[in-house]
Amino acid sequence: MNSIRIVSLLSIALLSVMLISGCPASLSGSAYNRSQARSAQEVQLGYVESVRDVQIEGTKSGIGTAAGAALGGVAAHSVGDGTVRTLATIGGVLLGGLAGAATEEGVTRQPGLEITVRLDSGRMLAITQAADEPFYPGERVRIITAYDGTMRVAH
Repeated sequence: MNSIRIVSLLSIALLSVMLISGCPASLSGSAYNRSQARSAQEVQLGYVESVRDVQIEGTKSGIGTAAGAALGGVAAHSVGDGTVRTLATIGGVLLGGLAGAATEEGVTRQPGLEITVRLDSGRMLAITQAADEPFYPGERVRIITAYDGTMRVAH
């Protein structure tokens, strides 16, 4: 089997693993995890004071690093022979790992909103969640708090 075919097959396999296990949990105000379903959550009412665009960091699970390192090592292994091949493979693993980590973080980064809410009690909260629905100052909203402390802003 030639090295290009090996790299292609390995690329497909590693990309599949990244897609299956590297997907971050949703940070949407509308998404619930399984443990939050059918459980009581506290609801507080208030008004949106301000909304600010933010960037939510991407995941750094190590899957991108591992996939990039494997691909870099396989790709560089075809360079030269003997000591040159060994050094090229090590360099390919290191550079591929760095590129894979950066790619994973970049692909999973997402726009978010920092929503500051003044509760009816007078207390102020700032909650950050995915920017998948708009919120506007003065708008009446609900703050939903799960048993684990996770909060979300909802219309």
